Amino acid sequence: MTDRFSLAGRVALVTGASGGLGERMAFVLAEAGAEVIVVARRFDKLQALVETLPGTGHLAIRCDLENPTEIETMVSTAIAERGAVTVLVNNAGFHKPTPVDDESLEQYDQTLALNLRAPYVLSKAIAPHMAAAGGGSIVNIASVAAFVGNAKVPSAPYAASKGGLVAMTRDLAAQWASQGIRVNALCPGWFTTDITAPMLESEGGRTFVARQMPFKRPGRIEEIDGPLLFLASDASSYVTGVALPVDGGLVAT
Repeated sequence: MTDRFSLAGRVALVTGASGGLGERMAFVLAEAGAEVIVVARRFDKLQALVETLPGTGHLAIRCDLENPTEIETMVSTAIAERGAVTVLVNNAGFHKPTPVDDESLEQYDQTLALNLRAPYVLSKAIAPHMAAAGGGSIVNIASVAAFVGNAKVPSAPYAASKGGLVAMTRDLAAQWASQGIRVNALCPGWFTTDITAPMLESEGGRTFVARQMPFKRPGRIEEIDGPLLFLASDASSYVTGVALPVDGGLVAT
């Protein structure tokens, strides 16, 4: 049974891998046996990450994911260097909590470009290669913001982008199932990441989160490992179109 969680012989691409959560996911996939391609703007951080990953065959590629042309070039490079990517983790994202009255249209557009358009362009570019290889798994990193609002952490563009990502996940799952491509979404709640660290490092922020959570604490970053590996591997071979909250019960309350 444990072999179904193995990614040996597979190539996995992780976007947004220059930050804490992306780095962790790259490590988990590499530890499961995948050759991992890490993608972000910061090539120096990517290269440093590659040198620490377990296993061999890992690769760093710089890409501005807000630029569709750069995405196409990056995919071509990845395929030429490592062959078909059969695991794609769309993790790159932008989140700047701002009351809507103070929010610019430029901020809205930037958020959707990175959080929603980039996963669409990248998934579309990689899907034919996945299909030709016999199938694969796409894991979109969404958020519980797709399901719940929070007036104390206002971010309408972020919520819109993650809600759209969940809806897009379902539709792509339906379109691509016949090609052996599964598309699912992970929806984290409160975790300590580069985005949330400033809030969770304060006593007031920790208290605010604890009051919302049935577990009375934010998630530990390693608590993403199992759900990610489940969706990326054959352990979830009959699962597609699912938005899986990893949120300590927040959506259930």
